[in-house]
Amino acid sequence: MPPMGAPANFVVPPIGVDGKRVTTNAGLNPDQIVWNLRSALNVAALNCLQPQHAEIVVNYRNMLRIHAQRLAVANRGVDTGFRARFGAGYVRQRESYLTKVYNFYAFPPTLLNFCDAALVVGREANNVPSAQLHNFAAANMPKLDAVFENFYGKYVQYQSDLALWRARYYPQTAPVTTLSH
Repeated sequence: MPPMGAPANFVVPPIGVDGKRVTTNAGLNPDQIVWNLRSALNVAALNCLQPQHAEIVVNYRNMLRIHAQRLAVANRGVDTGFRARFGAGYVRQRESYLTKVYNFYAFPPTLLNFCDAALVVGREANNVPSAQLHNFAAANMPKLDAVFENFYGKYVQYQSDLALWRARYYPQTAPVTTLSH
């Protein structure tokens, strides 16, 4: 069975030339890193509803208040990047991308582990001076991404184990053909 209740047809993101998986968090500029971290904590605030994660909502609200100005700067930076890349239709492109970001973080098989990581990162976000938010986001995004990397590793192992099992119990035999003269 696939790990952590994942679907059997899940496609593991490929590994890029930099050795990292090509996910919604690949190749981001500093403003996008901040905004994706904020998005991750927003997903956590909306989806991490277990009692042990109750602090996430409080931490997220505090982060929005404490870092309001830096988050606004990052948001404008993200807009500027999308506008430069896509022109007048940038809003649609940005919203499509952000939907992918939210869906990435809300992936059900990883949600409990993601919530645990988001709890830690959210706590720490409120102790960072706003002038250091970009550095904080760059240093802490890997903590959130590690949840997904761990899952991908388990899924790749499942695929390998399944292939070995199929080879052993359902070997493919070449069709027998007879030649007639």
